[in-house]
Amino acid sequence: MSESQIKKEIPDFQQPPDVGVLRNGAFLRLWIAQLLTQIGGNVVLYGLTVLVAERSGSTSALSLLFLSFLVPAVILSPISGVWVDRLDKRLVLVVANLSRAAAFFLMLGSVDSLGAVMLLNIFASFMTTVFAPAELAMIPLLVRRDQLTSANGLFTFTLNAAFALGFALLGPAVVRIAGPEAAIVFVAGLFLIAGVLCIGLPAAPPAVHAAGLRASTRESTRTTSSELMVGLRYIRANGSVLWSLTYLSIAASVVGLMGVLGPEYVANALGLEARDFWLIVLPIGLGVVTGILALNSWGQAISRRRLIEGGLLGVGAGLALLALAEPISRAISDGASVLGGLPIGSGASALATVIFVAYFAGASYGLVAIPAQTALQEELPEEVRGRVFGVLNMLVSLGSFAPIIAVGPIADAIGATNTLLGVGILIAVVALLSILRGPRRSATAPRA
Repeated sequence: MSESQIKKEIPDFQQPPDVGVLRNGAFLRLWIAQLLTQIGGNVVLYGLTVLVAERSGSTSALSLLFLSFLVPAVILSPISGVWVDRLDKRLVLVVANLSRAAAFFLMLGSVDSLGAVMLLNIFASFMTTVFAPAELAMIPLLVRRDQLTSANGLFTFTLNAAFALGFALLGPAVVRIAGPEAAIVFVAGLFLIAGVLCIGLPAAPPAVHAAGLRASTRESTRTTSSELMVGLRYIRANGSVLWSLTYLSIAASVVGLMGVLGPEYVANALGLEARDFWLIVLPIGLGVVTGILALNSWGQAISRRRLIEGGLLGVGAGLALLALAEPISRAISDGASVLGGLPIGSGASALATVIFVAYFAGASYGLVAIPAQTALQEELPEEVRGRVFGVLNMLVSLGSFAPIIAVGPIADAIGATNTLLGVGILIAVVALLSILRGPRRSATAPRA
């Protein structure tokens, strides 16, 4: 998850990538390492979600799990690049991958202690935050300048494809067949292979030894604080940027919210086990792909703002309908028996309703996340874009924290289904407010 925050400035992933750059052997090793680590990170996200849900039975514990993935990225992203610039990038890649492999192997022996699982996952997330800028910084050292766009496009395409492959397909398959512990072993093996692949990369020592690591870290922290204030002033003066950030924060939090609420919802609404969470995840993933394809086909014909607002309304409606899946399925079953005596049981109709609505919510999500990210990139003027965009990404992540923190205790108190209904209504209200507000011209941005 942290790598996606860093890679948002890479060219649009919707276009098919040029794979000719894969003829470069060193880049191919780096790309395979990225593929393995991205898939592994998403598989372990799914596996740990099921593990914590089954071992704790607490939605609050799932909130803490997702925060253990997110917090290290937000805290360390501004300074991790400083560390990478003063170390051998190949060494960083190797150590980060092997360290994560070791953390997950250790986690396998600590699955009965949720505290140990959380601590090891925080360590792995910290190493991911260091790995991501080293990975990106390595690309220009391996490919020609005229191949940079293709290389970055391939990395971004892989980033998004790996989420669908790891979280929606491989993760559920491994957990369902062999259990969450097997998913942890599988992921540890992927990171181990990635570490070995990175050993074969050329050395990439630091180009400049200007300042010591401690002094550079302090300077980076001061600079980040200054840029944070610039970002806040810019947001306050530009309503369109504020709304784009709101859209992105909601989109970023929806994945976490579904991860926190999904296992209990599946148990309550469908009478299944937490590991059957894939019945929601898979159709959502397929829906996101559909949303992306729809954007490529006819997205240019519709105002980006209206696309985002319609998608946001669809996400809210989808979550609310998921919460109402049981009464909807009963109505379908009763109607079928009245009309023609069709043998449609309430359980079968409930499952069909959940799958269909989850697919619809996923497609709507795709209509929010991608256009909102593009709108934010376009709304930031060139003179502040480079310095402010990273801080804005950090604000998006911070904005997604509050829902994830709050939703666990709320769900423990009133149930996952009722919480899902409330979240869906809230998102729909935000979409309606945006529609009623209408487009406005941005105020002049303060100069940084």
